[in-house]
Amino acid sequence: MRDVLVIRTEHLSRLLSRRAHATVGILLLLLCLVTVWSLISGKYTLSVSQIWQAWTTPDHPANAFILTWLRLPRLVLAIMAGASLALAGLLLQTLVRNPLASPDIVGVTGGASVATVACLSFWSGTVSVQWLPLVSMAGGFLAAGIVYGVAWRTGLSPTRLILVGIGVAAICGALTSTLLVFSPIASTLNAYVWLTGSVYAARWHEIATLACWLVPALIILACNVRCLPLFELDAGLMASLGLRWQRRRILLLGLSIYLAAIAVAYTGALGFVGLLAPHIARKLVNRPGAARLWAAAATGAILVALADLVARTLFLPMDLPAGIFVSGIGAPYFLYLLLTARSYGSRN
Repeated sequence: MRDVLVIRTEHLSRLLSRRAHATVGILLLLLCLVTVWSLISGKYTLSVSQIWQAWTTPDHPANAFILTWLRLPRLVLAIMAGASLALAGLLLQTLVRNPLASPDIVGVTGGASVATVACLSFWSGTVSVQWLPLVSMAGGFLAAGIVYGVAWRTGLSPTRLILVGIGVAAICGALTSTLLVFSPIASTLNAYVWLTGSVYAARWHEIATLACWLVPALIILACNVRCLPLFELDAGLMASLGLRWQRRRILLLGLSIYLAAIAVAYTGALGFVGLLAPHIARKLVNRPGAARLWAAAATGAILVALADLVARTLFLPMDLPAGIFVSGIGAPYFLYLLLTARSYGSRN
């Protein structure tokens, strides 16, 4: 009990884990260090003092331009997208009790890819770019709806969900490849960059729009964070406690799909973030609840920010998509999970 801090007032009672909150603090500090490193590094190296001067007194227009319009927007977009994908993956793994559950597996990324590639390849001249996120989200929701609809049989079996998700993802991959074959060369190049996952050429208006999409989702998540540990209980026990867990589960599943879809819509198919970040957070924070959500969000943000940093600095003057390096870490880890992980539970 020494690890637990008790906060009790007339209207509030909380148990806080000192270790969990210390871990979250360390992760946030690490994210700050990655942020500074990312702003410093690049083709033109800036010192910390130059960054501070460019931020406070922009006497050097070149430094201010590099910081404000080139590096900072893509860094903020990487942090927001990584945190959103990590939260989506953590929700999925908690709700279906399966360590292999992630937005990539349940069809969100595949459906968004099909819709976006079709839009870029055949309707880029008629559909405005500002509608591309909506098209991507619609494709992600449709594919996820198909997965859940096929996997549902008087309940949601984690094993059946994963198997159906892998099948739907394979179909989406085949459709995406077919669209790329028949699309013009110019649009095919844009589609390939999006499919790899990149925060290149991020703009502040995109970040503002993504923030507007994220705010209501985070509010809903904050209102339901206390019920997340209950989904680690047996379904019969939850029913005996009088909880309407099926409705709450559908709400949170929809929220996880929403978080993944909006992130994919703005950064492309950043694979394995929703799988890798929740596992790291679960190992670092052994207590379910808000601290684990914070740890997952910080871990996802660090992963994508680091991947983008490596992508734009390791092979200068080339600027590679960040998704290459995220997948380079996530794919071996996914194979490791396939060999060693067991489902958290059978049928819920």
